[in-house]
Amino acid sequence: MAELERRIAQGRGDEPADLVLRGGRVLDVVTGAFLEGDVAICGDTIVGIAASYEGREVIDVSGLTLVPGFIDTHLHVESSLVTPFEFDRCVSPRGVTTAICDPHEIANVIGLDGIRYFQEASCLTLMDLRVQLSSCVPSSHMETTGATLDAKDLREVMGHPSGIGLAEFMNYPGVIHRDAGCMERLKLFEGGHIDGHSPQLSGRDLNAYLAAGIRTEHEATTAEEALEKLRKGMRVLIREGSVSKDLEALAPILTDITSAYLCLCTDDRNPLDIGEHGHLDYMIRRLIERGCPPLAVYRAASLSAAEAFGLKDRGQIVPGKRADIVAVDSLEGCHARLVLCAGRHVTPEAFAARRTIPPIGRHSVKAPKVTADNFRTRANRTETDVIGIIEGKIITEHLIEEIAIEDGDKRPDPARDLIRITVVERHGKNGNIATGFVKGFGLKRGAIASTVCHDHHNIAAVGVDYADMALAANRLSEIEGGFVVTADGKILAELALPVAGLMSLLSFEEVREKLVALRAAAKSLGVVLEEPFLQLAFLALPVIPALKITDRGMVDVRKFEIIS
Repeated sequence: MAELERRIAQGRGDEPADLVLRGGRVLDVVTGAFLEGDVAICGDTIVGIAASYEGREVIDVSGLTLVPGFIDTHLHVESSLVTPFEFDRCVSPRGVTTAICDPHEIANVIGLDGIRYFQEASCLTLMDLRVQLSSCVPSSHMETTGATLDAKDLREVMGHPSGIGLAEFMNYPGVIHRDAGCMERLKLFEGGHIDGHSPQLSGRDLNAYLAAGIRTEHEATTAEEALEKLRKGMRVLIREGSVSKDLEALAPILTDITSAYLCLCTDDRNPLDIGEHGHLDYMIRRLIERGCPPLAVYRAASLSAAEAFGLKDRGQIVPGKRADIVAVDSLEGCHARLVLCAGRHVTPEAFAARRTIPPIGRHSVKAPKVTADNFRTRANRTETDVIGIIEGKIITEHLIEEIAIEDGDKRPDPARDLIRITVVERHGKNGNIATGFVKGFGLKRGAIASTVCHDHHNIAAVGVDYADMALAANRLSEIEGGFVVTADGKILAELALPVAGLMSLLSFEEVREKLVALRAAAKSLGVVLEEPFLQLAFLALPVIPALKITDRGMVDVRKFEIIS
């Protein structure tokens, strides 16, 4: 029997369904009602609900509530520090059945090969990994990357089944001022889906940005900002990552009325946070704890997300939709007891049966060997621009501090929490080294360095001892990238990320254990931040206000220029 006829026959009960979920109740994310009865599945499609069915396979879900699979509407798999296959194994059992990713981290290092790697991987994961095409490689003209992508390059990778559209358009000044390269990329996707990225943009500038056809936003950090963007037609993605924590600020706007236009995303979340707290399941629990209506929360996590990204085949447990189903202990608990991705039961055996592909982007760290002298800041005035960290945010303050000049150098001052930050170009392009100051780490000695350095992914190092900074930076070249913590001339902890300097070849469980050791080593140096490594990474992203640093120098993001 043809597939269409099989679905109809099984939905009517004329033949046994391929799979029946029996004994649970279904949450209708449109009306909020709970529906009793079996759920019948034919292949990858739901064909019956709220009735009694016979099945070739029956799974007892008594006492559980069935909700649509969760959709993470914006993330970078690379920021999980593991390959797409380990990411799949890490979060699918928590109920994430669709993840919409932007591979611009790896694209900034190795270009189109990185996008193609994710496209190929998307055909093999249990979850539906959707691969947006990276819009801003690099994110701006103020950084050195391993690759650059223009509209002509993007045309080469269009049309893949995993695609939805153009990923977050970070160069919002380029949009509103009609930069030629930005216009070419926007025109290439005109009439299609284009993701937004416009932190603190408001008024007529926001109007101009939206006039380009951009319709989503994950950078809103206050309720006021989110409401203006909602009122102007944007779908706002509430974000809770390892560094960017906007859930508390945006929870008050999530209601049964607004939930149709709100979605959930993690953006950047590492295995340590996922292991300790969770992924979208954590967001769901926390939002309900904050008083958001459960219907609104589960709708934002599924149907609203599907509608926002044109995925009309999912988001509800109804006949004719993909069998992306999560059986949870309760709406408030949101602990997944069973997960189906397109009708496939997410189990260790299913992961073991997947085919994978070899990693790429090896030996990508081509940084110059540095010495302690490279970390001096040569200056002739004491007034100093300082990056001020706001914990839980990737936006920063632009501080001005007086720092004395000694022997032609402005030294770190840990007593005032003023420490050195340095970016070393690592793609083998020009060997640039830029230094500055940052406040907020609490570092008292030693150094931390990383090749996870958004979005150019050069080496970023912070420290109070130049020799320890040099040791950490040079060690990154030896291990093909990653994280390193040093003190007193010794390496205290490290995690190698040899896949483009961004992802590990280890399992997510092993990465999680190494992150525990790295966090402990950082705290032993006085670090007060909960997530110092990703916080460091975002200090180098020159499209997020207010003050950042790249290999070309300190960047005033509001003026969108390098400080001379």
